[in-house]
Amino acid sequence: MGSNVSAQEHVMQPTYIKFFEKGILRRIITESAKHEASRVEVITTASQIPKLVGAEYIKAFNQLNVTHINVLDIRSREDALKRENLERIRKADVVMFSGGDQLRLTSIFGGTEFLQLLKRRYRDEHFVIAGTSAGAAAASTNMIYRGQSNEALVKGEVQITAGLGFIDSVFIDTHFVQRGRIGRLFYAVASNPGVLGIGLGEDTGLLITEGSIMEAIGSGLIILVDGRNIVQTNIYDVEIGSPVSIEGLKVHVMSLFDRFDLAQHKMEIKKTVKVEEGVYVQAPDHDN
Repeated sequence: MGSNVSAQEHVMQPTYIKFFEKGILRRIITESAKHEASRVEVITTASQIPKLVGAEYIKAFNQLNVTHINVLDIRSREDALKRENLERIRKADVVMFSGGDQLRLTSIFGGTEFLQLLKRRYRDEHFVIAGTSAGAAAASTNMIYRGQSNEALVKGEVQITAGLGFIDSVFIDTHFVQRGRIGRLFYAVASNPGVLGIGLGEDTGLLITEGSIMEAIGSGLIILVDGRNIVQTNIYDVEIGSPVSIEGLKVHVMSLFDRFDLAQHKMEIKKTVKVEEGVYVQAPDHDN
């Protein structure tokens, strides 16, 4: 599968309902400085059906009592440079990138004042940047934008380019479990072992604070692929189209509330307590 996803997937009502119900959007608002009073801008640039996608996000955030929500319908580099769009980013508390084609995001926003403003606010202020599907995949400095899942461990099948650059030293892949993308994440990490591979499952999010502390949110799993201790690989020796061998990859699996420190490369597994059907809270670290 390439970087595009189907139009049906973008607007499939159950997908949005589940995304909302599992608390990921709620956690985004909780992390914002102004909470329900936050001004949210949804960027639908990646989508081929931006009006429909934008309307679904407005509904979802409205259910969270967030009323200051707007859609930035940016479809070209010219749109990204408009003063009124830059001003809206200056006033926003939360920016949400929708799904679609991550290459549209990088080719439209790359090198613009719009992107530099987002990066500056993310670095210097209490400012939340969120993304789903392509919006998440494009968040890192290095981005996987193409690669057939069933042929990902064949040299030349996975293609990597520059992402939006909100977080360094990671690759982020989405729809990970459902589409069987473990092979292409293995390949991406083998080609650059200093970069941590992150595979997001369905209904699963990753909260990144302070630029290095990652927390799993949502109902699914997150797969981390660490290539720093690779012993050997033939990725640089084999011909294009040939299978690739790798020895020494390390894999971690994160679920709700687990944390991973990017700076220390250490994982902390948290205990959860079920309080009602489908609702879990983090258990205290120590019994009283």
